[in-house]
Amino acid sequence: MSENTQLNWKFHSPETQGFHVVVTPEMSDCRTTYGFRLNLEKGTEYQLYDEKLELNGAVISGQAPIFFEENEYLLSARDSFYLPAKHHVIIKAQSNLIMYFGGAPFESKGEFFIRKYDLSLPLGNIHQIHGKPPYSREVFMTIAQEDKGSRLICGITEGEPGQWTSWPPHQHSKDLEEIYCYFDIPKPKFALHLASRKAGEIEEVYQVSSGDFVIVPEGYHPTVGMPGVKSCYFWIMAAFTEKSRRYDLAINDPNFQV
Repeated sequence: MSENTQLNWKFHSPETQGFHVVVTPEMSDCRTTYGFRLNLEKGTEYQLYDEKLELNGAVISGQAPIFFEENEYLLSARDSFYLPAKHHVIIKAQSNLIMYFGGAPFESKGEFFIRKYDLSLPLGNIHQIHGKPPYSREVFMTIAQEDKGSRLICGITEGEPGQWTSWPPHQHSKDLEEIYCYFDIPKPKFALHLASRKAGEIEEVYQVSSGDFVIVPEGYHPTVGMPGVKSCYFWIMAAFTEKSRRYDLAINDPNFQV
């Protein structure tokens, strides 16, 4: 990518009914990361299947039982599941439902599981606190690097009202790319997503609200909520290789240390 290229990295996900492709490598600067959105009205259902991608889905709002093989699981807001390629689940909306999904090439490593969103879990591989005031945030892994998977590491981040997340600015351009999928920020409320491929600079500032997806194919990507608003997002991280499917490869911008 040329250094003078405008960063067209913001995508708005559709609010109409059905399963929507929001980000793919064919339509964006991503190399390996996919982002999807599912909207279902109460009483409707959707069969999810992909021939080539592993998928990690998180419930953004609503409630739905999902059916995998002979088992039924009831998912509520912020619960999630992992689905390897060539397997399917049936999702039945018990109330109006919104789900976000991350996808990446499946390389025959990964097994179906569900993860209930539980912030009472002790801090560890799944439930984490990153940063410190005024840039602390709570992170809950929907698929951690310790879970079986091929390329994906995903999770939910919730910042403090009016404060920064993903600070200090960091990048993992050599090893992974990412998509931030924002939620719980209804308009006219907003957060700001900053993007730059250059240390010590800000190239683009995106105003984001619920339903906005911002890709991070490279570079630095801090966010901040407007006063009183938490920067909340489901993040999809996909590794370029199996060896780089790690959460500890971020390199901080030395110009913005606190």
